[in-house]
Amino acid sequence: MTGTDQINGLRYPARMNRRPETTAHLQYRVPAVRHLAWMCHAPQLISSPMDFTPETYLLDDAEERLKAWDSAPQLGPEVLTEPPARRLGHYFERLYECMMQDLLGWEVVLKNQPVRSNGVTLGELDFLVRNPADNVVEHHEIAVKFYLGHLETGQDKPLWYGPNARDRLDIKTRRLTDHQSQLTEKPEARNLLTSLGIDTPARPRIFMPGYLFYPLTNALPAPDSIPPGHLRGYWLYIDNLDAKETTGNRKITDTKHWVPLIKPHWLGLWRQKEVPDQNQTEDALEEVRSAGIPRLFAALERSDDGDWRETSRVFVVPSEWPGLPRRG
Repeated sequence: MTGTDQINGLRYPARMNRRPETTAHLQYRVPAVRHLAWMCHAPQLISSPMDFTPETYLLDDAEERLKAWDSAPQLGPEVLTEPPARRLGHYFERLYECMMQDLLGWEVVLKNQPVRSNGVTLGELDFLVRNPADNVVEHHEIAVKFYLGHLETGQDKPLWYGPNARDRLDIKTRRLTDHQSQLTEKPEARNLLTSLGIDTPARPRIFMPGYLFYPLTNALPAPDSIPPGHLRGYWLYIDNLDAKETTGNRKITDTKHWVPLIKPHWLGLWRQKEVPDQNQTEDALEEVRSAGIPRLFAALERSDDGDWRETSRVFVVPSEWPGLPRRG
């Protein structure tokens, strides 16, 4: 790192150049270990002087710990063997706590702490952690996100929606930077911190890795606000897939080697020993057709070690997604 950025009077290490995604985390066979390794190095979906880069702070033996946990997960943190939370966000929080404590060596001061005023909840602090480099308490707001780019007729720029189109990249980014990360500036939060023996403002940080999915049938520019090294996938409508309207992308849309990805396995790349089950894929595609539920798939190829490994990922969405009129 060289230089610093400054926001709200607080100084931050200058942002490092984002490395392209590697597949190093695929070496781990225990899913939670693989997800942790992915989180340590995944590029962000936000560009801000507040963004947090875990790999900058990894303990020297972090990789050895991951390998040991992969060999004997029962000897590692509980999150490695407990049933994952049903909601991806809750599972992500559990992994984040483990990463901070066991791979970075930071103290978790508190987590999921509501901030209230006269019985009204103003917001919730995701994590307060202590940075051992300077002993400063930091306020970390975290999220893992998956957004699909959609350009409606008449629009100048695409909007980026979550599979549930009520979620949108620009809205989430603005809320993170302008509201959630600034919560410790409120008097009610300051009073809470003082009660915990923290007399100075907590340094705000944001951690939001994830994927942007680009339309498979037409080109879209990347958002101006997103670092160029972000993780990418593709998306297409179920009727385009059924009609084989995927010109130039036959390898990606060869569903014979697809597998449906179920949360929490949206985190990081997928691997498996078994040959992809075409019946599972067809069942998931039928869910898109009949129930109108977007589904995420990994396109796999057999690797030299005999396992099947993800080479790309594709969202298939119903014809009415994102709930706007289809035109053109």
